[in-house]
Amino acid sequence: MHLDVIGKEERMRALVVSKPGSWSVTDVPEPKAGPNDIVVAPKAVGICGSDLHILAGEFPPTPYPIIPGHEFAGVVVEVGDEVEGVVVGERVAVDPSLFCGTCRFCQAGRGNLCDNWGAIGDTTSGAFAELVAVPHQNAYKIPESMSFSAGALVEPMSCVVHGIHRLSIRAGSDLLIVGGGTIGLMLLQTARRSGASRVDVVDIDDSRCARARDFGADGTANSVEDVIALRGQRYEYVIDASGVPEATAEALKGLDKGGTFLIFGVAPEDGRIALSPFAMYNNEYSILGSMAVLNSFEPALKMLAAKTVDVEAMVTHQYPLEEFDRALDTMKSREGLKIQIGMN
Repeated sequence: MHLDVIGKEERMRALVVSKPGSWSVTDVPEPKAGPNDIVVAPKAVGICGSDLHILAGEFPPTPYPIIPGHEFAGVVVEVGDEVEGVVVGERVAVDPSLFCGTCRFCQAGRGNLCDNWGAIGDTTSGAFAELVAVPHQNAYKIPESMSFSAGALVEPMSCVVHGIHRLSIRAGSDLLIVGGGTIGLMLLQTARRSGASRVDVVDIDDSRCARARDFGADGTANSVEDVIALRGQRYEYVIDASGVPEATAEALKGLDKGGTFLIFGVAPEDGRIALSPFAMYNNEYSILGSMAVLNSFEPALKMLAAKTVDVEAMVTHQYPLEEFDRALDTMKSREGLKIQIGMN
């Protein structure tokens, strides 16, 4: 729902990005539920790396002005006239994906590549607000035992599940993850539970290397060169979870002959790395991308509900909406892991 959907309705507080590089917490009209929509009061909203790209104008699908926020969980406060199966008061996590359902990619079952791709908080108003309207089918009930903070992590976890599906890790294989932030730690735990017998992590930050070891990494280092030297060989699988082109190029150096490389981190659209066609041919590399969510939200929710992946420990900071700038500074400083906005 766009910002101009209202006449004289009640108003709410929201983070509005008026244009790249310019945002503020201000009053906007409250959204209303369409016939097939529900309105959710977000309780926890994660700040994602792609949100930084939106704030900077580096995420091409995003129109402005926009209310960002696509990682969220909350309480249903309004239900559209034609909605069945969702009731006011339910606790839900929301899949932000908006697929058209009619293009050739959607019809082929690859909605995340939709020609008309959209997402709540990326192309339509999102959850850095007191209320957000969403299609009812995008809401998934979360158990009472799951905190809203954990519920807000279902979306990034669903991206991780899709990435691991793309990678098709073989049991007993070895994996290198470049980037030890929240996503890297989720990938680490999920890969371990998918059969990887060894998982190492590279990050330039010593504190993140220490956290990776706490979460089960077999080895850590500050560079790909160092981790290869410590281990004595390269890796069957490598994931770049950094979103930094220079780190992506370094990560590729960790790939063994016949290996598979997954680009998971969201880099700027104009980012570039150099590839050797001869190395691609001679070493039979496979290079994959992983785009957002595809049939992976419910599996991710089940994993978090069963606590097979530890996400609670990843939420290191939570700020009120009015302190969004402070939350952003904390994220950019790499002081913590997952930074969330907590809503009353």
